[in-house]
Amino acid sequence: MPAAEKSSPSYDDILARLASLHPKRIDLTLDRMQRILERLDHPEKKIPPVIHVAGTNGKGSTVAFLRAILEAAGLRVHVYTSPHLVRFNERFRLGKVGGGVLVTDDQLRAALDHCERINAGEPITIFEIETAAAFLLFAEHPADVTLLEVGLGGRLDATNVIDTPLASVISSIGMDHIEFLGDTLAKIAAEKAGIIKKGVPVICAEQQPDAEVVIEQAAKRARAPLHAATQDWHVNVEHGRLVYSDERGLLDLSAPRLFGRHQFNNAGLAIATLRAIESLKIEPAAFERGIARAEWPARMQPLTSGALVDAAPKDAELWLDGGHNPDGGRVIADVLGDLEERVPRPLVVIAGMMSNKDAAGFLANFAGQTRHIIAVRIPDQDNAMAPEALADAARSLGMRVETAASVEAALRAIGRLAYEVPPRILITGSLYLAGHVLSENGTLPG
Repeated sequence: MPAAEKSSPSYDDILARLASLHPKRIDLTLDRMQRILERLDHPEKKIPPVIHVAGTNGKGSTVAFLRAILEAAGLRVHVYTSPHLVRFNERFRLGKVGGGVLVTDDQLRAALDHCERINAGEPITIFEIETAAAFLLFAEHPADVTLLEVGLGGRLDATNVIDTPLASVISSIGMDHIEFLGDTLAKIAAEKAGIIKKGVPVICAEQQPDAEVVIEQAAKRARAPLHAATQDWHVNVEHGRLVYSDERGLLDLSAPRLFGRHQFNNAGLAIATLRAIESLKIEPAAFERGIARAEWPARMQPLTSGALVDAAPKDAELWLDGGHNPDGGRVIADVLGDLEERVPRPLVVIAGMMSNKDAAGFLANFAGQTRHIIAVRIPDQDNAMAPEALADAARSLGMRVETAASVEAALRAIGRLAYEVPPRILITGSLYLAGHVLSENGTLPG
């Protein structure tokens, strides 16, 4: 790939131009991806061995655990995830000895610029061309393992061009993106199971029965060994520690730094994946260090300092989570229940969502926990749900609700309310909102 010239445009300019090439209608297909990869001389065939991760909820956290464990084992790990929270660079992490680093602006600009020229103005989506850029970057930098997170679905996702990954991983599947993936859990599961490859191990989180059957059938058709949670491997919480077991034995590990019972399950999925890959020999000490070190922002992330924290009531707890679908809301509500059991506080939820999301299904999870909802609009998002529409969804559930012009305004409004003890405040509903909050608070993901 040629080096970027000093006069080259910023990658923001390149992305803006590429956005105009988006197909007239959304059609999930691999045709455009295969075309640009052929013109790039197939960088996807030159990258380090791939662990491919799909799912509705938990796939990002699972990737974070995989990376942390592999790096604790001394391996160099390339990572491709989406979406980003604050900076586009967050999607691309280059493997280095001692820990990966985010791609630099210059590296990203050069890769995108090269892909834009190779594409020659033909229709392509932003995600497709950024995925091609990721393959280009990963092919040029040596590493031991590549972690690829699916963007949407699986079967026709731009990442699904790897013929023989080390493993195909499927995290928890729920109802989301129904306009693209189907209106039943079985249809959505079939799209996620599209990443399964012939003879390649499939490691699967615990699923609802309709999804479980689909994945089992897909693995059987591909003659792919299936390692399913609660059948082939198990995770338990014992005395605050993570206890993992499978046919090879038991691991007694520290609790994840990531907060919530669901993160024990995501960590278990990562452990099961690495133990299923015969070419990787991970020592127990690396599992211990990795599980304890893994970080993934905007997943029940406590905010303890920053501009928005200063706007909140004195001594309030402030939590941030990018959950945005009913299953994600259920997981968040479970974590809030655990927090309430430990230290009771009144709960206020500041929510902003995209207009294509099931607001009532998401908010219903909090109906028995919160005194009220404050609805806000996600800034700089054309498809953001109007606060009034979000408020209507909350009212339909019998919840007390108001709207605010911004997250900061919502926090200051809470400060004017009289609480016997400082409240617990959750900001949630969208990863786009979470990214805005981290930016406004001055908490940048690294």
